Amino acid sequence: MKFLFLYLLLIFSSALYAGTGEWNSQALSLKIPYTTLTPGNALQDQNGKYMTIVYLENLGFKKISQHSNDEDAQAMVDEGYRIIRLDYQGNAKAVSPDINQDIIQLNDQLNKGSLCGFSSISPIRSYILMEGYRIRRDVSYYLDDPTVYNWPGSPYTESQGDSLYMDIIYPSHPSIPVPVLLSFSYSNSYATLSGVKITDAHQHQRLFLGYTLSMFDDSILEGAPAHGIAWAIADHPKYCDWGQGKPQGGNNKDYGSIETNPDAACKVKSAVRTLRTVGESLGLNGEIAIFGFSRGATAGSLAIGNLDVAEFQDATRGLYPEANDHVQAAILGPGVFDYTLLPEDKNEFKHATAVWGELSSNRNVWEQQGASYLCTSSATAPTLFFYNTTDDAYYGIQVNNLKDKLDQLGVETELFQDYAYGHAVPKDVESLEKIYDFLTSHLSAPDVLETIEMVPSSNPCKLLDLHGRKNTRCKGFQIKDGQIIFVK
Repeated sequence: MKFLFLYLLLIFSSALYAGTGEWNSQALSLKIPYTTLTPGNALQDQNGKYMTIVYLENLGFKKISQHSNDEDAQAMVDEGYRIIRLDYQGNAKAVSPDINQDIIQLNDQLNKGSLCGFSSISPIRSYILMEGYRIRRDVSYYLDDPTVYNWPGSPYTESQGDSLYMDIIYPSHPSIPVPVLLSFSYSNSYATLSGVKITDAHQHQRLFLGYTLSMFDDSILEGAPAHGIAWAIADHPKYCDWGQGKPQGGNNKDYGSIETNPDAACKVKSAVRTLRTVGESLGLNGEIAIFGFSRGATAGSLAIGNLDVAEFQDATRGLYPEANDHVQAAILGPGVFDYTLLPEDKNEFKHATAVWGELSSNRNVWEQQGASYLCTSSATAPTLFFYNTTDDAYYGIQVNNLKDKLDQLGVETELFQDYAYGHAVPKDVESLEKIYDFLTSHLSAPDVLETIEMVPSSNPCKLLDLHGRKNTRCKGFQIKDGQIIFVK
């Protein structure tokens, strides 16, 4: 009887529960069918909410995975995720940036905790994946040093440091390796203590939808696979309750809302090395671009420069010291790239003064905190900047100052402004096209929108993709040996 009970318990725990229905797609302006799959042993976050993956399938572009959608969905169910399979049935509009509008809508519903018959959805650990992609969750990339921010305090000691992690969304058995877009979260994970033990109360909050993708209608990462690019999101390097931080000999909250080097740079560089190394076995081609917004832009910008500083290469707490930590491109929104340009009436300036001393007598220390310090030659990564002039004015100063410096170094840059109002992430079609076009022009991403070379005599560069739309990647053409050679 005992063995029968254990057998039935095993069967129940691994059981699969399915549901069906229709979901209203804004991108398609119609209802599309969905199927939900729930494992009996479904994963939960630290708050008891269920980890959920929305799997977008039968999209309007070429799939690079050599696995079937059933194989990929079943693999993730076997890992414990609840799955929502949205079937776009090959609709021509199921491409980016059109489908980004659905990504925004889905993230809002995931954040509210209810979608397609599922409830109690985790707003911290739920993901939108396009067909042919899977997830490697909680990849450790750096061992935190608690003595930097002295948070949460004793007995959280240097030897007890918690790890920082990243999630990698990678192609499943791809026909060709792909590049990856890495973002440092503009949410905040950090360690908390219960007595003398680290708890998971605030771990793994890098994708907290209520403060990241859902709050800002950010679809840039999750839309990248529609352009042949994988994505990853890493814990922000300030592994401390935001607004907290006590420097040695200082006061509580002296750090306020600033991060500090060499700690931040060591973490950022270790994250790049980790992603490049781990990605070798995940179908990634070694090319990495950075996407950063707000505090995520401040952190991510530390990866774009060419200057190697020994103090910023921590092989003790960091990983894969032999790997290359340079990136191929960057998309940076409003952030802080040169702390010496902070307005004196800003809280950030006051906190910086408390931590690094007076600017007038410690300028070299202040300079070493920002990305601008690390950008000294044309080997700096090509960068596209974005911000709104209706945002706080000092963001414009930061962006334009770094762009001007890169321009003077001969680094390729682009800038677009006023795509929205205030502190915002681009979400309109035109802005998203600029971002993805910039990425695909600097990364070896497969062209998942197969091109039909229909060449009108009036415009020999007007290539049409398989859905009859203009191929925006075409930059011009040449005639060689009597043949038209298209330049992308």
